[in-house]
Amino acid sequence: MSRFFGRRREDEGQSSDSAGGADSAPPPPQPPPPLSAGPPAPERHRPGPPAEYGPGQELSPSGDVPHASPQGQASYQHHHQQSAGPRQHQQSALPRQRPDRGDLVPVQAPREAPSAQGYLPPWARWVVGRPTTRFEPKPPPADPYRPDSLFDGWSTPWMTVRLASVRGDSHRSGGQPRQDDIVVAVHEPTGCVVFAVADGVSAAPQSHVGAALACRTAVSDIMRQLDGDQAIDWRRTVSAAAYQLVMRVTRGAEPTREQRQEAQGLLATTLVAGIVYAADDGRLKARLVHAGDSGAWILHGGFFHPLLGGKEEGADGIFSSKVQALPSLPPVIEPVGCTVPADGVLLIGTDGFGDPLGDGTGKVGEHIAWGLGRPPHEPLAIAHLLDFSRETFDDDRTLLAVWPRHRLGGASGQGGGTGSGLGSGPHSGPAGPGTGEAVR
Repeated sequence: MSRFFGRRREDEGQSSDSAGGADSAPPPPQPPPPLSAGPPAPERHRPGPPAEYGPGQELSPSGDVPHASPQGQASYQHHHQQSAGPRQHQQSALPRQRPDRGDLVPVQAPREAPSAQGYLPPWARWVVGRPTTRFEPKPPPADPYRPDSLFDGWSTPWMTVRLASVRGDSHRSGGQPRQDDIVVAVHEPTGCVVFAVADGVSAAPQSHVGAALACRTAVSDIMRQLDGDQAIDWRRTVSAAAYQLVMRVTRGAEPTREQRQEAQGLLATTLVAGIVYAADDGRLKARLVHAGDSGAWILHGGFFHPLLGGKEEGADGIFSSKVQALPSLPPVIEPVGCTVPADGVLLIGTDGFGDPLGDGTGKVGEHIAWGLGRPPHEPLAIAHLLDFSRETFDDDRTLLAVWPRHRLGGASGQGGGTGSGLGSGPHSGPAGPGTGEAVR
């Protein structure tokens, strides 16, 4: 869980140098040799990123993954403003194939060799505002195995899914495991996407185990209920996840009061679980339930509309760090429903994402809105986008994003579409869990 709570504030005196303290940056790779001149590349129509980014970062030709700027320390300017005259483009004699669309694009070289100080590799972290100190992460405990980061992405005929979970800088520097977890699956008979996102409480020594158990149990329970073609009992889903945490302590025996308290102190975790499905009219709808401060949002038109979760703000303007976590059940478990706009995206995330996002009007909101306005073709792009560097925000971050399938325009595959809609008619969606009204 995040160690910083309070109102979102903008940094003053922004620095574009992502290296901090006495740590020295590794020697940069040598720039490629100049290539023969060629015609200028076609203008990119996708809006540029927010002005506050790390030194020398801009969009790649595909518009999805950032890469080092030829100008090194120069920031990418919104609306392609240029301070040193027109940019000269060069290309090699041999074209390369862009994997996302299959067309041929000339390989571009910088107008002039970047300086050693200004060069950034294409995998450099995004910097939003003032960066954290650069350091080499320590390995997490080996048992159970928990990778530093994970990402996934795929599409059904009705929706496109991208997800990522990254270890926060506090856990990287301290050698602790990533305490967030996420599970996403498709219920084939109905076409529903079933998901669970969990954030282990930092004070609980095995909360990463609790987060994994809660996610897997919640998704399995929802899938079984969908098999029965009945309305989902959301309290049953949350209770099943909480019960598995207690069973981890009792090893299958009936728990005592002391064992319940032990499970709370050892495995405590938040949880958001739910489904996304296509209604009879083809629109995406979602039903979700939560325990704790992990949240959900609709990103539409550049604005973030909160659905649930988040921290409670006190009368003094300070956000409370108190969390209602499993296996303790919240007093009220009621699902929240929403419809995803045709040009919007549903976001589910832990507080490592929600805290720096705030109300979505700051630099982090601009960063995410720019990156997720449409689905990135490469699933790894969401992990790169999520793993931004911003001072004081060092918690694990997990994010699930679900778009209507037609938003992935130009991609081939099942459910294709080129931006013309989800299907061929008003009843092109899947059968759904019973009917749209039966999902409660």
